[in-house]
Amino acid sequence: MRRIPLVPLAFLFFAALVPGARAAQGEAVRITGEVIDTWCYFSGVMGGPEAVVGSAHHTCAMWCAAGGIPVGVLADDGAVYMVMKWQGAPEIADGTALLDTQSHRITVDGTLHVRDGINYLMVAEVLADEGIVNRSHEDYGVVPPFAIPELSQ
Repeated sequence: MRRIPLVPLAFLFFAALVPGARAAQGEAVRITGEVIDTWCYFSGVMGGPEAVVGSAHHTCAMWCAAGGIPVGVLADDGAVYMVMKWQGAPEIADGTALLDTQSHRITVDGTLHVRDGINYLMVAEVLADEGIVNRSHEDYGVVPPFAIPELSQ
């Protein structure tokens, strides 16, 4: 009679009970929202959440992304997803991989991982890129205001 070792069976039993044991798998998601600069959005350094999105904040968002600030997606339901991987990029997403989509409204398919209350998104495919549709500069000016070049006299 063949015996099955108890250690692997016990591991599988307890792994099924432990929260997060299967978290490494992630969850397939489709997200629609705006690509944002997470530093300015969460810190409030440039104003409230409504002032640091769309065309009002586009220039600053590009600077922050190029400087290494994590890029996020502000979903239509208000949830923020930190972009960790971008379609076609072999490495973890850095800001330069997302410069062309900063402030754009996008729909993506990907994998969601949640850890310590933070949503991490691995973007597998961009399904739609509508460009900048949030013309917030009409309401909020351009944030930061020094991003507007001065006219030479």
